[in-house]
Amino acid sequence: MGSMITYVAVPFQIKEMTNSYVAVGISGLVEILPLIIFGLYGGVLADAVDRKKMVWATEAASMILVSILLINALSPKPHLMLIYVVIGLFAAVNGLQRPSADAALPQLVDYKDLPAASALMSLRWQVGVIIGPSIGGILISTYSIPVGYMVDLFTFVVSLAFLSRVRNIPPSHEAKKPSLAGLLEGVRYAYNRKDIFGSYLVDLSAMFFAMPTALIPFWADQLGTPWALGMLYAAGTVGSVLVTLTSGWTKHYRYYGRAIAIAALGWGAAISLAGISNSLLLVLLFLALAGASDMVSALFRSAMWNQSIPDDFRGRLAGIELLSYSIGPMAGQIRAASMAAATSLTISVTFGGIFCIVAVLILMILMPKFRKFDVETNEYAVTKRNLREKNENLGK
Repeated sequence: MGSMITYVAVPFQIKEMTNSYVAVGISGLVEILPLIIFGLYGGVLADAVDRKKMVWATEAASMILVSILLINALSPKPHLMLIYVVIGLFAAVNGLQRPSADAALPQLVDYKDLPAASALMSLRWQVGVIIGPSIGGILISTYSIPVGYMVDLFTFVVSLAFLSRVRNIPPSHEAKKPSLAGLLEGVRYAYNRKDIFGSYLVDLSAMFFAMPTALIPFWADQLGTPWALGMLYAAGTVGSVLVTLTSGWTKHYRYYGRAIAIAALGWGAAISLAGISNSLLLVLLFLALAGASDMVSALFRSAMWNQSIPDDFRGRLAGIELLSYSIGPMAGQIRAASMAAATSLTISVTFGGIFCIVAVLILMILMPKFRKFDVETNEYAVTKRNLREKNENLGK
């Protein structure tokens, strides 16, 4: 929740300092390289170190970075370059943390419970994403940007206190020491799994072409509703929550690849409709529909990854997954901001959604193994299911 307050505060602060689409879009650009490097290395570490300790250490590092943003915001003349540096460091820390956090889940629940556990984890995240931007928008507009950073700083203290009480999650006995060879082995595995690789490419395409996050501060002004800034950020997550709360049906649908592709098409269509809408209510509605589509995709991607990737590859693949669902939105901010600066906000959003639809249709044609993924018959899913059931029976 606290991090989402900062998520709103940073682009708003840059917009207030520069009034530039490109300056806001650059905030996504500076994250890409650190996330690639540290996301991949974080995946290697997640297979070799205690995952709980890694999460705690990176959470503490994030608290320090928020403190720097707060001090900068309180200074008489805040430095834009310092904000970009901190954003890049946040991406590096996130790259180290997320693979360990994501890879812990399959160790904690039974195989059959993974889809439900993934839905609960998504709900936990969504609640923060809805509350955080809403609170952030109110705090920033009513008080100031530094107040938003202060609240985030306090939430890190609470987070670290909770994490200190979580039991350790050590690596498996088969874990190898972190190495470049181990990283390359994980990359080769992901590339050779065309079903998994297809899920990465579809999500990457959808986020790159149709992620309008960088435009939201300007979008609120264009609609004449600057007070609705937090609502625009949170609208997509409202749709995500509704899907999560009704996600029981996902356990009974076996064609994961098809579900991911159709959901990505829905995301692109909803973003296009939001782009051509001039009413705040309609924009919020279509953003909510986009968020609902994205959550359907996320649930099936998570289930595909958790139910078919071997445990000894899970950390490294979690690092690659982090890149697939993070780099797209970051690069998408540059795409959206640059296109808006060259044309208009409406054209950038609307055509971004159309480009997304075209890209997903092409990938569906070119990647039949992804499109036809069936969790009941896929060889990797069958192997992992049999192994987990065997281990669970031995444990009993």
